[in-house]
Amino acid sequence: MKLLVFAGSTRQASYNRKLATATAALARAGGAEVTHLELGEFDVPMYNADLEAHGTPADVMRLKQVFFEHPAWIICAPEYNASYPALLKNTLDWISSPARSDAVWSDDFRATRGKVVGMLSASPGALGGLRSQGHLAPLLINLHCWVAPTSYALNRAGSAFDANGELADPGARPRVQEVIDQVLWASERFATP
Repeated sequence: MKLLVFAGSTRQASYNRKLATATAALARAGGAEVTHLELGEFDVPMYNADLEAHGTPADVMRLKQVFFEHPAWIICAPEYNASYPALLKNTLDWISSPARSDAVWSDDFRATRGKVVGMLSASPGALGGLRSQGHLAPLLINLHCWVAPTSYALNRAGSAFDANGELADPGARPRVQEVIDQVLWASERFATP
C-alpha cells in the first residue's frame, strides 16, 4: 500500500516535519511503501482563481498527481492560532481545484476522493496541536476523504525527539504506529478492485 506522509510546515526546525520523518521511518519499517513529501520542494503560490484562469501552475499539477497516486495519507499538522496553517489549506485548495483545460484533472476531487487520511500533530504546548486536527477533519471530509478515527497529538514536542530525530518518548511510538496501522488497514479495504 502506498502511503503519503507530509507535514503542513516548511520551517527548518519544525516539530511536525520531524514527526513526519519519524512517521515515515516507522511505516517503512513495517513494510509500507512510503513517499515522504516536503511541501517546500514545490513552488505553489497562494491560491488565486485569477491566476488559475491563466493555467494551473506546473508544481500544482505535480502535487495533484502525487496525492492521487497514494490511497493513504498521514498529515502532520502544526497548530497556528488554534487551527491548521495556511500552507496546508493552500495545498489542499490547489489539489482540489479543477484544472478546467485538462480533461483528466477537470474533476476537482480526483486527487482527494476516497483517500484514507490519518492526522498527527506536534506542538510544544500541552494539547500537542489537537485543535488543528479538530479543524482539519471537516475540511478533509469535504474533500471526500475518509478520516481515520484514531489520531495522535504529540505534546511538549521540544523534548519529544532525540538527537537523531527519533521519538524520544517510548510511549509516543506506539501511538503513532496505531495511526499508521489504522490508515493502512482502512485504505486496503476501501481500495477499488
